[in-house]
Amino acid sequence: MKKIIISFAVLLLILCGLLFYRASSFFENKQYVVDAPIIPVTVDEQAVLSRFTKAIQIPTISYDDRNHFDQSAFLAFQDYLKENFPLVHQQAELAVINDYSLLYHLKGSDPSLKPALFMGHMDVVPVDEATASQWEQAPFSGKVIDGTIWGRGTIDDKISVVALMESMEMLLEQNIQPKRSIYYAFGHDEEAGGKEGARKIAYFLATKNVEFEFVLDEGGVVTQDMLPGVTEPVAVIGIAEKGFVNLRLTVNAPGGHSSQPPEHTAAGILAQAIVKVEANPFATDMRFIQDTFNHIGFATDLATRLPMSNLWLFSPAVESMMLKSPSSAASIRTTTAVTMLKGSSKSNILPTEAQAVVNFRILPGDTVDSVTQHITRAIDDTRVNIEAFMTNEASPVSSTESYGYKLIEQTIRRLDQNLLVAPYLVQGGTDASHFYGLSDNVYRFMMVRLNPKTMKRFHGVNEQISVKDYIQAIQFYYAMVEQAAQG
Repeated sequence: MKKIIISFAVLLLILCGLLFYRASSFFENKQYVVDAPIIPVTVDEQAVLSRFTKAIQIPTISYDDRNHFDQSAFLAFQDYLKENFPLVHQQAELAVINDYSLLYHLKGSDPSLKPALFMGHMDVVPVDEATASQWEQAPFSGKVIDGTIWGRGTIDDKISVVALMESMEMLLEQNIQPKRSIYYAFGHDEEAGGKEGARKIAYFLATKNVEFEFVLDEGGVVTQDMLPGVTEPVAVIGIAEKGFVNLRLTVNAPGGHSSQPPEHTAAGILAQAIVKVEANPFATDMRFIQDTFNHIGFATDLATRLPMSNLWLFSPAVESMMLKSPSSAASIRTTTAVTMLKGSSKSNILPTEAQAVVNFRILPGDTVDSVTQHITRAIDDTRVNIEAFMTNEASPVSSTESYGYKLIEQTIRRLDQNLLVAPYLVQGGTDASHFYGLSDNVYRFMMVRLNPKTMKRFHGVNEQISVKDYIQAIQFYYAMVEQAAQG
């Protein structure tokens, strides 16, 4: 017995030694080493703020119901761009796609270099009437108060559009002649899926046989206190994004008066189906979170580094912990969200049709078909009709070894070497998803700092950005465009 105890103690010590050794050595510091920081370009702060606030004041709102579309706002935004960025409009070719989306082309001198595409979207989400009174400043005021710019679009996503235009205008002022062609694509309906804007731009470019060295859109940001165990700010570059599908579940029944109900009404059958859907979540997949930690794991605390460097042992515990938080759970599996329900029109009427909508955000690796099949098997009831609508497949995964990724990574670090850089999976959708036919290297990042509190302003109340962040966004885009243009 004594020998058994001693042997067990020795094995335990060896195991502990192995775990701690891996925790201290598993994650290498792969951050780009800055030899030559980028010298910030001189920016006329008052002038750029004046132009940005004018952009915020134009209510280019996207609605799910196209009947609410205000074409005058988007035409006014086109006029605003022409008036405020004259050199861009003099020297770059402009194609207006589907009346409202914009494609700029600054031609390079070296046709052997594939062009680069920079993206943003001009539209913004509506302001919810129920929360309109909670805004501290009017949502389309564009006010600048105590170093903060207020208004819808300051984060999502007029910042990208206007900062990119500022960057190209400054480059043209300096008579910089590009070797590589530069394209800007600004969609007008990203918040409604991008099918009338970005998708039409991509189709137009495909007819011209244009292929891009890389594509850069919104999506990633500089995060603070948003990754477990990391105290330093981390710039996350989106290398892929989730897809989505809505499944409409419908049950039909004879109906009648509620005083004489059948054993199961249409609503009851539907409710059972919904319970089965929620009771059968999709399998987890740790590859994206592992990829992120492979780049920043060295900088995490021991409590985080120990399990993440020993997933061969702790994977079930790590997955269980991540699944407890909606934000982290969404990063490791296809998510399920029951969002809409409909029954009869009156409390004493049996429904002739009961309907639910379930929204799924699809992890790369799953597909619209595989999600539909999974739910069909889970429900296993022929009385429930299942119909997919509003679908978009998950994107391919772009390389972290490409010229485009390396340029983004190095530019971030050269502007601020205190930032860590890592790839990640974008959980929402972007216009970039429409451009995979034109490039294998599609990325998502903008130089904006967000934390758990400010992240809630995406599509929320009191959307705002600091003046410092806006100027930094201009610096980032200027550096990216200038370097890409020079080949």
